[in-house]
Amino acid sequence: MQLTQRIFPTINILARVAAIFSLWILIPITVAWWGNDAGLQPFITSLASLLLFSGALSLLTHRYKREMKSRDGFILVVGLWTTLPAVAALPLMLFDTQLSFTHAYFETMSALTTTGATVLTGLDQLPASINLWRHLLNWLGGMGIIVLAVAILPMLGVGGMQLFKAETPGPIKDSKLTPRIRETARNLWIVYAGLTLACALLLKFVGGMSWLDAVCHAFAAMCLGGFSTHDASVGFFNSPIIEAILIVFMLLAATNFATHYLALTGRKFSTYWKDSEFKAMIVLIVVSTLGSAAYLVWQKTYGDYLTSLRHVAFNLVSIATDSGFASVDFGQWPIFVPLLMLFLSCITACSGSTGGGVKMIRTLIMLRESKRQMSTLIHPNAVHPLRVNGMSIPGNIVFAIMGFVFLYCMSIVGLTFILLISGLDFLSSFTAIIACINNAGPGLGVVGPASNYGVLSDFQIWVCNFAMLLGRLEVFSVLILFTRAFWKS
Repeated sequence: MQLTQRIFPTINILARVAAIFSLWILIPITVAWWGNDAGLQPFITSLASLLLFSGALSLLTHRYKREMKSRDGFILVVGLWTTLPAVAALPLMLFDTQLSFTHAYFETMSALTTTGATVLTGLDQLPASINLWRHLLNWLGGMGIIVLAVAILPMLGVGGMQLFKAETPGPIKDSKLTPRIRETARNLWIVYAGLTLACALLLKFVGGMSWLDAVCHAFAAMCLGGFSTHDASVGFFNSPIIEAILIVFMLLAATNFATHYLALTGRKFSTYWKDSEFKAMIVLIVVSTLGSAAYLVWQKTYGDYLTSLRHVAFNLVSIATDSGFASVDFGQWPIFVPLLMLFLSCITACSGSTGGGVKMIRTLIMLRESKRQMSTLIHPNAVHPLRVNGMSIPGNIVFAIMGFVFLYCMSIVGLTFILLISGLDFLSSFTAIIACINNAGPGLGVVGPASNYGVLSDFQIWVCNFAMLLGRLEVFSVLILFTRAFWKS
C-alpha cells in the first residue's frame, strides 16, 4: 500500500508530462509533410498512440494525484529520464521496423542525455524529419528535460523546487538566478535558445551548410550532444570555418549558463574572466590543445603543426566538453592523445552547463582541498579557508563532493568490469563507460569515432544506457533509489 501511494502519483505526473512531451512530434510532422518524406506516417501514428496511451494512464491514476514530497522528486527525475526515451523511440521503430527496442531506446537515451553516441548507420540517407527528431531530442535534453519540466509542472499543479534541486548540475545548487524557479528556467532557456539561433545562422550563412544541417548541428553543438546528420560527422564538411564556429559554440555551451545570463543582462563580459571555472576550463583546453598538436607532429601523425592544430583543436574541444563531434578518426592517433581527451571529458565542463562529468567546479574544490590538507600537515594549527570565486566553501559541500567523486569512480570501475565480463575488450569497455557516464559520445576501440555502439550486444547496450543515466543525473539521484533508507517511511 505504501509503495502504491508513492509510485502511482508519480506515474500520474509522468503520464501528463509524456503527453506534453509528445507534442514536440508536431515539428518533425510538419517537416515530413513539407518535404513529403517517409517519416510522416510513423510520426502521425506515434503522436496519436502516445496521446491516447498517456491520456488513459493519466485517467487511471488520477485518484492518486497529490502534492509531491521531497523524496518523490528523485523518483520523478529518474522516471522522466527513463520514460521519455521510450516515448521518443516509438517514431524510430515505426520508421525502421528492423530497429529493435534496445537500439531505438539507446538512440533516444543518448539524445536526451546529450551523449551523442549512436547505433544508427546511413545517417546521410535518413529522411529530414527523422534526423531533425534525433537532434531535437538532443537539444531538449541539453539544458535538462527537468528544467523544462519545472516550467510545465506548475501547469500540472505540482511544485518544481524539489525536482530542480534533484537534477540541476553542479554542487552549489541553491545559488539561483532568480527567486522563482519558473522564471529561472525561462531565463536559462532564453539564453540557450538565443545562442542556438546564433550558431545556426553562422553555420548557414558563414559555414555554407544547408538549413537542415545548420539547424541540426546548432542543436547538437549547444546541447553538447554531438549528433550529426552524416555518418562522417563534422568530417563530412571538411571545412575549417565550420569547425571554428562549432568550437566557439561548444565552449559557450560548456560554460555555466548562469554566467552567460549575468554577462548578457549586465553587459559586462568581464563576468566570464571573474569566473574561476571558466578561466580554468579555457586554460586547460588551450594548454592541452597546443601540447597535443605538438605531440602529434613529433609522432609524425601530421606533417605540419597547423594541420595538427586544426584537427586537435576541434576534436579535443569536442570530447573535452562532452560534445562528441568528430572531424577525423582520432582513434588512429597515438593512444596518449585520445586518452587525454577522454580524461578531459571527466573534468572540463563547467557546472550549470550542458556538459557532463565531474565538472570543473568540483575539480577546483578538490584540488584546493588537497592543497589545504597538505598545508595542514605542515601547519596543523593554521586556519586555511577554502574559497572558490571569492566564496567560502562549507565543509558539507566538500564532503558531498568527495562522496560524489567516490561513487563516480566506483561506477566507472564497476560498469567497466561488467562489460569485460560480457566479453568486450578492455579498451572498448573502459572508454565506452567513460564516454557514456560523461555523456561524451564516442569512445575508442570498437566504439571509436569510425564505428558506433551498434556493434555491441543488447546486454552491453543496456549497461551503456545505465551509464548515460548515471552521468546525466550525476550519480546520486539514481543510486539513492537503491538504498533501503529511501523507501522507508
